[in-house]
Amino acid sequence: MQFDPENLTQNEAKLVSSQEDLWRIFRIMTEFVEGFETMSHIKPSVVIFGSARTKPEDRYYKLASSVAAELVARNLGVITGGGPGIMEAANKGAKDAGGSSTGINIELPFEQSHNQYIDPDKLLSFRYFFVRKVMFFKYAQGYILLPGGFGTIDECFELLTLVQTGKTTKFPIVLLGSDYWGAIVEWIEQKLLGFGYINQEDMDLFSVTDDPAEAAEIIARFHKGKQFTTNF
Repeated sequence: MQFDPENLTQNEAKLVSSQEDLWRIFRIMTEFVEGFETMSHIKPSVVIFGSARTKPEDRYYKLASSVAAELVARNLGVITGGGPGIMEAANKGAKDAGGSSTGINIELPFEQSHNQYIDPDKLLSFRYFFVRKVMFFKYAQGYILLPGGFGTIDECFELLTLVQTGKTTKFPIVLLGSDYWGAIVEWIEQKLLGFGYINQEDMDLFSVTDDPAEAAEIIARFHKGKQFTTNF
């Protein structure tokens, strides 16, 4: 008998939907298990976020590469989204400096190919954004954000929300590039703080700098004398 999905009864359609959801759960579980297994073996690392569209001649590309090298000099590895642009620059900076270079890629119809500067045993690829985010947030010892688009802004505010609400360990969040982040920080101060939607102490959840050495030092100084740990 030929299967015709357009002529299913209501009960049959529910059964098919339930089976699809069950397989989706297994795929999600598999991604979590594989991600935890790989990420649990990397050295203490800092996540670097930023645009996939940044070109090698761009000063932010060079800034990302420099801050990655500064982190390696402080015995920290680098984690990125594994793609081109800022992510490539950060992985390149870490690899060129002889440090740990991890990439957590996402399957997308565009901008999805991983860069060549990721250590072969530290490349992961995910179907689900939320699984990928858990890998970022669970294993990071700090976060450095360079200029980027919707994804970078989303990651910035999600990080601030997780730390503000105590849903993740309070690790340093550094915004690198004041000419980009300055307007956003000003908006946060004028609107969010001005309208009473956040508290004054929430402004201390992040730092802004243009100096890659200072960005790396903020994170290294935070961990000085402490034991590295994972979030959640």
